[in-house]
Amino acid sequence: MGRICKDGINTDLINGDSIVYGIIHTQHVLSGRWKIMILWLLSKQTRRFGEIKSIFTDISQGSLTKQLRELEQDGFIERHVFSEIPPKVEYSLTEKGIDFLPILDSMEQFGNKHGQDSLNKQKFTD
Repeated sequence: MGRICKDGINTDLINGDSIVYGIIHTQHVLSGRWKIMILWLLSKQTRRFGEIKSIFTDISQGSLTKQLRELEQDGFIERHVFSEIPPKVEYSLTEKGIDFLPILDSMEQFGNKHGQDSLNKQKFTD
């Protein structure tokens, strides 16, 4: 068996196939229950931590902090700290985050087109 690369896939699969690597890399960077929704939220406007937390009521403060830090490390968002008391921190999309917006739009279109199918199937199995 081949070595596993940092993105968690056997390198034999991705050698010579950059399309697969691109998909795997994107999936790896965006793994996390809330990351895509955080990017969607920030696509509308710059937000403070408390605003984001109040919108996503089921996320813990620690999980939100972790997901924001990972998105920042991966270059999708930027964190701006204001020198005030109490501290004020705002999050916004970077150029890389803005480049992701067409993918969000495609996900929305796919969900609008096929999401009802899933809801209809659930009605029959519940």
